[in-house]
Amino acid sequence: MRVSINVTNYSWPGGPARIREELIRLAEAADESGIDTLWVSDHLIQADPNAGPDETDMLEAYTVLGFAAARTERVRLGTMVTGVTYRPATLLVKAVTTLDVLSGGRAWLGIGTGYHQREADAMGLPLPPLAERYERLDETLRIALRMWSGDDSPFEGTHHHLTGPSTDPRPLAPSGRPKILIGGTGERKTLRLVAQYADACNLFDVPDGGKTIRHKLEVLARHCDELGRPYHEIEKTLSTRLASGESPDSFTHRCTEAATLGIDHITVITPGPWTPAHLTTISTALKSL
Repeated sequence: MRVSINVTNYSWPGGPARIREELIRLAEAADESGIDTLWVSDHLIQADPNAGPDETDMLEAYTVLGFAAARTERVRLGTMVTGVTYRPATLLVKAVTTLDVLSGGRAWLGIGTGYHQREADAMGLPLPPLAERYERLDETLRIALRMWSGDDSPFEGTHHHLTGPSTDPRPLAPSGRPKILIGGTGERKTLRLVAQYADACNLFDVPDGGKTIRHKLEVLARHCDELGRPYHEIEKTLSTRLASGESPDSFTHRCTEAATLGIDHITVITPGPWTPAHLTTISTALKSL
């Protein structure tokens, strides 16, 4: 079982002057403790509905990941997840490629359709209808794979018209490109895109005894069968929230239960900013997983 952490809240005590030091502490601790990936949310305003009224600090995701890359050597790095319409496709691919090169091959492309209407309105960002966002997601994934393969032939899609989508330098990831995670659980489109393009899916920890997780993975397996994709190739990740004061034993038990449902990789969100106590809980649990 892989375990990762997801930074969704930057409002550490001490205000903005403390953010840099807290991020250094967090990134270095993640690197040293065996945590698989340091994820960050890709928002420009606070989007966690559980954040307090004074917890509004939010940083731009790829700048944070570049900063973390410079302070780490092992932990993987990615967004959970980038909304497909918030950056032009080629700019997004270039950002992830840059992160991969500067981190020595540790970048993920975490991507989804996006959803946050209030953020889009507040910041003047595009959020077209969902059907168009799915079209753009499909095209962006195709563009990413073409660019990473070295195919610089013209691309003509519904929403993207590129005369030569190439990227140099090429990624350093061991597989030849950053791994792709598609966030979301839509059964007809999202999970089919996972089966078609992605290295990992991301499900949500719904408290129903595993019923929803089993069902979503069954849907993903059917899409894999229809597309001729080996189901076992896809990493099944689950986002869960660490309970306030949760013990390492309790967290270990939750990971073990998730594994019985078919989950390979747990991504942990905290109530509020990450603290040394949260990290101790995760690092202690990792020793028994």
